[in-house]
Amino acid sequence: MYAVISDRNNQTTVREGDVILCDLNDKVQPGDKLTFDQVLLVSNEGDLRVGTPTVAGATVTGEVLGEAKGEKVVAYRFKRRKNVRVKRGHRQRYTRVKITGISA
Repeated sequence: MYAVISDRNNQTTVREGDVILCDLNDKVQPGDKLTFDQVLLVSNEGDLRVGTPTVAGATVTGEVLGEAKGEKVVAYRFKRRKNVRVKRGHRQRYTRVKITGISA
């Protein structure tokens, strides 16, 4: 069984037991339960339900594992012959969530 969920305009395919990275949510602590009610698609062994735009009554539950950082992204600017060079780095912060159940 798998589902496609939408969390703050990011769509993710999830299965039970998967660990996903969601945008950082400072309001949750490790061990808290999260419910994703924006389920766009649910598949259960050949039975496919597609929402318009969401599947009615379908929810995905998960448990917060903690916080994580993504890979470093380097933005480098330069202008030739002008001695202008700017190097900036950024690491996005995420919330790690383990999917515990899919109900449709």
